[in-house]
Amino acid sequence: MSRFRLDPCRLPPEAESLRGEVREFLAKELGDFPTWKRAYTWMGSDAAFSRKVGERGWIGMTWPEKYGGRERSSFERYVVLEEMLAAGAPVAAHWIADRQSGPLLMKYGTEEQRHDILPRICRGEAFFCIGMSEPDSGSDLASVRTRADQTANGWCINGTKLWTSGAAQCHYMIALVRTTVAEKKHQGLSQFLVPLDGRDGITIRPIRDLAGNDHFCEVTFEDAIVDDDALIGDEGAGWSQVMAELAYERSGPERYLSCQPLLAELARHLGAQAGPRERATIGRQVAHLATLRQMTLSLAGLLDRGENPALEAAVTKDLGGVFEQDLPGIAQSLLSDEPRTDDGADDLQQILAHLMQNAPSFSLRGGTREVLRGIIARGLGLR
Repeated sequence: MSRFRLDPCRLPPEAESLRGEVREFLAKELGDFPTWKRAYTWMGSDAAFSRKVGERGWIGMTWPEKYGGRERSSFERYVVLEEMLAAGAPVAAHWIADRQSGPLLMKYGTEEQRHDILPRICRGEAFFCIGMSEPDSGSDLASVRTRADQTANGWCINGTKLWTSGAAQCHYMIALVRTTVAEKKHQGLSQFLVPLDGRDGITIRPIRDLAGNDHFCEVTFEDAIVDDDALIGDEGAGWSQVMAELAYERSGPERYLSCQPLLAELARHLGAQAGPRERATIGRQVAHLATLRQMTLSLAGLLDRGENPALEAAVTKDLGGVFEQDLPGIAQSLLSDEPRTDDGADDLQQILAHLMQNAPSFSLRGGTREVLRGIIARGLGLR
């Protein structure tokens, strides 16, 4: 039976020494950034801000210098992410490329793909979206129906990707598509690097959600042609590659810090007037936060050693999702004011309104709760 490799881990001195530099940068760049906007955290997008982060060397910072990286440790990267998220910085533009698309290309891409694209990611100039989910598929990622057929002109793609965050502002999609018919649905899948450069056959339609946001997109492929060298890794190896990619997606501190601005603003609002019930409730949430932080630090340690944290990332992401979904309701129970988004609403009311509308999605992104618990059960030999 496997065990969780979540051993206690401390940040090394070189990582902690970076914290002050990041805070100074954020204080300057986000000095007049509205408090309520910080509730968007890693879903808030600002291309100009991403370029400034790239100029500081904080995108792709663990990657080799020959690809534009700085060859710094996973612990140093962790500190940058933690400070960005705690401050509610608008990092969404470069987030996916830094977190998983770049590492995927590093592991499975060609040298031409790496030298062409990775330096642009590091500079905050190339943004990525994830082409995994599809209509009517639910959480069954292996039920991909989008197809890619090899032709004399390249690969011809037909199908639809759904819930594709940020596609309307991105330069590339890494798409999981079916290239061959196989006996098992997990087989015959491949990944492609798809330029979102306005080429014929690709239509991107933003979807407005109940909270009024339109970062989700539907991307339709109708005889869209990509070059032969758009294939990432080996044809038919898409399932194993995407599983490795999802381990990157689930392992970061974003899996418990989406509601950090709410917790901070709630503690500030209650202040010295907080009674025993309020103090006990806030203390309990801070204890959960500290536990999740230690778990993600352990994940950073596994990544720094070059290990695959798929099992540990699944349990951390699941627990983080529960924490994040519970927090808006807990905050509401301590307040007499209702969440609001009108002009007269204060910062806390607007933050709470935003997160109460978006919290249901926290157990979907990066894998549903049921999928994650299946991964955990298999990793522990229970199924």
